[in-house]
Amino acid sequence: MKEFKGVLSLLWKLYVGAVFVFFALVLYPFFYVLLLRRSWKKISFRLFVFWSWCMRIFCFYPSRIILDSTRPAGPYIIIANHSSYLDIFFMHSLLPDHPFLFLGKSEILGYPILRTYFKNLNIPVHRKDRAKAAKSFGMAKKAIEEGWSIVIFPEGTIPDDGNPKMSPFKSGAFKLAKEMHLPIVPVTFANNYRLFSDPEQLLGLARPGVFRVYIHPFVDTKTVAELSERALSDQCFGIINSPLVAEHPHLTTA
Repeated sequence: MKEFKGVLSLLWKLYVGAVFVFFALVLYPFFYVLLLRRSWKKISFRLFVFWSWCMRIFCFYPSRIILDSTRPAGPYIIIANHSSYLDIFFMHSLLPDHPFLFLGKSEILGYPILRTYFKNLNIPVHRKDRAKAAKSFGMAKKAIEEGWSIVIFPEGTIPDDGNPKMSPFKSGAFKLAKEMHLPIVPVTFANNYRLFSDPEQLLGLARPGVFRVYIHPFVDTKTVAELSERALSDQCFGIINSPLVAEHPHLTTA
């Protein structure tokens, strides 16, 4: 039975991958035109919102937004737990009210289609090269000055063990928020890990279903300024982790 479910999960991953590739190819000419001028780049955000909705509709991923708090005026920093690639696909349709870029690991550049979009429309971070990492941080600051919000997954990667327990946060998101005097919007994806596991885990969990999300009250700039990076990180970790602990009492904070 376990092997049978694994095969069904693999077939579902192939289907989701096919839907993703289809829209990536269909929308590519439009993105290409919008990138011809820097002043047009923010229009591409609306295309990403459309693409996100297409992924949710055609892959049968309706949402249940358990908490939908008011967002501040942008720009701001969006942080979330990271347990599935669905976290990325859903973000644009969940938070469509202010254009944002992802600040994410450069390893994603190893995927041909993702590389095309991520390199030109987001900010890759080369974590093993301090000089390149500093350059990425500078690019994020410039994007904020141009009016973009920034999405960061502070865990830095998707856990390998296929459960919702969060890994300790890295400091980049909180350093950026403090230096740029920005509020922080914490988001919790409660069950995406059950809906789509790492594609490299061929027989790992994958299925359609309702994903549950919490968009927490934002951390204001006064709090960001008053707290140290470590204290700010700990506070945000607690906010994002609290629904996971409530739903999975066996989990403990990292």
